[in-house]
Amino acid sequence: MLLVASDPVFGEHDTGPGHPERASRLRAVGDGIRRSKVADAVLVLEHRAARRDELERVHRADYLDELEERCAAGGGFLDADTVVSAGSWRAARSAAGAGLAAVDALRRGDADAAFLAVRPPGHHALPDRAMGFCLVNNVAVTAAALAAGGERVCVVDFDAHHGNGTQHVFYADARVAYVSLHEWPLYPGTGRMEETGTGRGAGTTCNVPLPSGATGDVYLMALDEVVAPFVERFSPGWVLLSAGFDAHRDDPITGLGLSAGDFADITARVADLAPRGRLIAFLEGGYDLAGLRHSVQAALPALLGEHEGPRERVEAATGGGPGRVSVEAVVQHWRAVVGS
Repeated sequence: MLLVASDPVFGEHDTGPGHPERASRLRAVGDGIRRSKVADAVLVLEHRAARRDELERVHRADYLDELEERCAAGGGFLDADTVVSAGSWRAARSAAGAGLAAVDALRRGDADAAFLAVRPPGHHALPDRAMGFCLVNNVAVTAAALAAGGERVCVVDFDAHHGNGTQHVFYADARVAYVSLHEWPLYPGTGRMEETGTGRGAGTTCNVPLPSGATGDVYLMALDEVVAPFVERFSPGWVLLSAGFDAHRDDPITGLGLSAGDFADITARVADLAPRGRLIAFLEGGYDLAGLRHSVQAALPALLGEHEGPRERVEAATGGGPGRVSVEAVVQHWRAVVGS
């Protein structure tokens, strides 16, 4: 069974006309869920709003106060890309709380995995400020709660943009590993392969920067030769997936070359890294509505280990794009890091 968090509250975050991170994304995701071959296995997750103490494991209290007050005053732009409305604080707390509710439900054995169709997204949000459409770092709030309870957690992020906020939160934290496959160069300008953690967190961050046009075969190479060995060495008890679908070839603000079929393959690889019943996927980016719908439709079966065959796919997997040299460079870098 697959737990799914999807609720009108996430549409209360109103970004205004013309903004790529808009409420219509949720309708596209909902269509993808209904068209998925595992639609009959979906259970609605009874989510909740995150409490302040849960948010403050990741975010500064003064930032949360400022965000709540700005929303209560009607909203406005926080930076050139990131906007809030009167409903954004409620939506953000609910988006962060969905991950916490999913942990409780999976611990009870209610389902095998969870997919959280939430917004606003979160992986760019820093402890003290919003950025990149993100207000509260949803995946980080869940990872921090698990770590506080003694769990080892790995966050895998395949959004086209590097999750600088998530990396920052856990960069010196040995309890939480962070892996990102992302387009380079691209906003926000972080995510070089040399960024591997510091202090107690040294060696717990793994970045795989990929060139514009990279295709599915390159991602699978990276997952097999870089990500899988990294995650196996870390041996997490939970895997959290920042599932951004803006690496789709039709996305308007990125340049990668993936198809919906690739997201099925990539998600299956990530699911194989998670202990049974300990996988939660959080919606991040994805701004072409058809691409988002098809990608969600393809990815959901993979979360449950029900990989679609080539004839079942809306879009075929891709290959032949650039990026193998980039992956090989990361492979060599990690051989030097781990001394093998």
